[in-house]
Amino acid sequence: MSAEGADRTHPAVEKVEAALLAAGVEPRVRWFEAATPTAVSAAAELGVEVGAIANSLVFTIDGEPLLVMTSGAHRVDTAFLGERLGGRIRRAGPETVKAATGQTIGGVAPVGHPAPLRTVVDTELAGYQEVWAAAGHPHTVFPTTFAELVRITNGDPGPVEPPTS
Repeated sequence: MSAEGADRTHPAVEKVEAALLAAGVEPRVRWFEAATPTAVSAAAELGVEVGAIANSLVFTIDGEPLLVMTSGAHRVDTAFLGERLGGRIRRAGPETVKAATGQTIGGVAPVGHPAPLRTVVDTELAGYQEVWAAAGHPHTVFPTTFAELVRITNGDPGPVEPPTS
């Protein structure tokens, strides 16, 4: 992992940084030498639990983009989440992801999109003092908190899979 990437730039990362600043958040983007497109790879690079990685997954709900910020320790149960949100959820393809976010799969950030996206934030992320989200490029992440993530995305906090008993 390199130091915080003042010497690196990318248009999508610049948009994420601008969105964070506009939300009153000091952007602390970290650049990695290699891509970290999965929660497991990002957690290993950062030395944190995989659950502290806030995966940005794009779906569609009744044909409209839906961003789900989920703990890296979870899988999104689309049937459960669709029922909770009142619609049919499907995984978005790469073209839909790029059109909705301006970013590519593996680096999708929670902010910095061409237009606001309906967002769900997995409440399991609340169990971590600090969580890490992609910053618009597969080589980048930034630290945040659950509360801040909900605030900057105007997200709907809730479960993304049925509770286990």
